[in-house]
Amino acid sequence: MTPVTDRQKLAYIAAKAADARVNVELETEGMTLNLGPQHPATHGTLRIVAKLDGEQVISADPMMGYMHRGYEKLAEVRSYPQVNALVNRLDWVGSFANEVPFILACEQLMEIEAPPRAQWIRTALFEMARIANIILFLGDMAAQVGALTPLFFAFRDREYVLNQIEAVTGGRFHPNFDRIGGLKDDLPKGWLADTKASMQKVLAFCDELEDLFVGSEIFEARARGVGVIPPDIGLQYGLSGANIRASGIDWDIRRDNNVGLVYDQLDWKVWTHTDGDSYARFWVRLQETREAAKMVMQICDGVPAGPVMAKVPRIIKVPEGEAYVATENPLGEMGFYVVSKGDLTPFRVKIRTASFNNVSIAPWLLRGVFVPDIVTILASLYFILGDIDR
Repeated sequence: MTPVTDRQKLAYIAAKAADARVNVELETEGMTLNLGPQHPATHGTLRIVAKLDGEQVISADPMMGYMHRGYEKLAEVRSYPQVNALVNRLDWVGSFANEVPFILACEQLMEIEAPPRAQWIRTALFEMARIANIILFLGDMAAQVGALTPLFFAFRDREYVLNQIEAVTGGRFHPNFDRIGGLKDDLPKGWLADTKASMQKVLAFCDELEDLFVGSEIFEARARGVGVIPPDIGLQYGLSGANIRASGIDWDIRRDNNVGLVYDQLDWKVWTHTDGDSYARFWVRLQETREAAKMVMQICDGVPAGPVMAKVPRIIKVPEGEAYVATENPLGEMGFYVVSKGDLTPFRVKIRTASFNNVSIAPWLLRGVFVPDIVTILASLYFILGDIDR
């Protein structure tokens, strides 16, 4: 064996010292990762400031307000019919559903009740807005873990629902169709049959998505046991809708506090899950899509004849008073607190949207997770930025 020279020993020691210096230089106290803000053209603007220890999240703070539009103050300088055109832009993916609680609050103050036919049609359009909204969530949730095919299927089958909404309201995203006392127009000829056919396609989409995606090893690994929300924590943060039902809380405004819609005359089920993780939130919304399609088909078979508009003054002047009405919107509880001083415009409108609470839990929920889980957890909470920055 060739003996090691002093020169080789010195070179070895110098190399080790250099490695040690590099290791010391690479040591850090953590890293701050900015997720967003995204450009306003990218479906809303949100920034998450995450502090990391390696790939683990130490803290994550949502930064909101990049597209705040001040709808609550805008409502105070517009007539009641004009406010209706504003509010369907809060959650633009399920816009007709936004109109309903505001209109119901105004009807409560005016002591007006929409005719039965209008109530049935309202409920159908409300559930169709839910379907159009949640179909997009289902496809997007798949895309977040790398499955693009379900997203293409979601856009394909969502069009059938939007076509039917457009056929009766004239608008695909911002219908402005609800009215104090009823609806703007009656249903067009053939709409009921076409809508039933579109609901069959929605049910087929749900089955197709379940075959393609649910049970996938990748999805199971990314969603099972990830982002778990205990029921007491969810209630403390004011979560509602599928997010709280996925944590085992059996609460649905459509069943438990229904106002002005016909859910009590339909056969349907409230779905819950006990796991409270990202998978449970996806699964509950998948079942709710099926239930909504079944409800719409029941309405198409049972909608009564008659007028779609009650007798209301030509110029809407809401009597003095205040009312709060909440409905089970696609993202959760949406409530309107309307205060009237007896004028042509509201004195005050306060909007309770579900998305703000859905995002408010993010700092608690994201603490301790790994960076790839941030995206899937946020996707499973499901929020619309216009619903936050109202």
